[in-house]
Amino acid sequence: MDALVICGGEGTRLGGEVEKPLVEVDGRAMVDRVLDALAASSVGRVHAVVSPNAPATHEHVRDRVRTIETPGAGYVADLGVALDRVPTPVLTVAADLPLLDPDAIERVLGEHGTGSLAVYVPVERKRALGVSVDSIQGIDGRDVAPTGVNVVSTGEERSTVVDDARLAVNVNRPGDLAVAERLSSGGYRGNGSYPGV
Repeated sequence: MDALVICGGEGTRLGGEVEKPLVEVDGRAMVDRVLDALAASSVGRVHAVVSPNAPATHEHVRDRVRTIETPGAGYVADLGVALDRVPTPVLTVAADLPLLDPDAIERVLGEHGTGSLAVYVPVERKRALGVSVDSIQGIDGRDVAPTGVNVVSTGEERSTVVDDARLAVNVNRPGDLAVAERLSSGGYRGNGSYPGV
C-alpha cells in the first residue's frame, strides 16, 4: 500500500513564521518525522502532497519522496487531487503528527481489512494530553476526533477508535507544539502513552 503525506499547510494557527510541515519538534521538522516513520514501516511508495501554500516544504521534500502538486484549495480538495494520481487502497497521513512512529502505522494497517478506514482517537485522550480539539464526532456513544491517519479505498467505509497518544497529537496551535515537544523529549513508553500521561 502506498502512502500520501498531506503537507501543504501554511501554519497560520502556529504563527505562520515557518510553514507548518517544517515546524520542528525536538529538533526535526514534523514532515521529516512523519516521512521517517513511514520509511521504517511496511508501506510502499510515499508521496508528499504539496501546494503553493508551502513552497519551502515542497523544496524540502522533493529530493526525498515523489511529490504530487495540488492547487492548495484545502485539505479535502487537495487530497482529492492526490487520490486521482495513486492507486487505492492508500494510507493518508497528515504531516502534523510528529509523534507518529512505525508501530502506530502498523497498528492502523492491521485494523484495515477492505474498503476505507477512518481512524479516530477519543476526545478524552486529546484533552488529557492538553492538545486542541478541532472536530468532534460521536462513535458508539463516545466523543472522538479524527487522527489525520486514514486508509482510502473503494467500497464500504468503516471507522475505528484508537486510544493512542502517537495519533492524538496533531500540531495545529502553539500549545499543541509545546505538548509535542514535551512528549517527544520524554520518550514513548508503549501502549499508546507517554510518561506522565
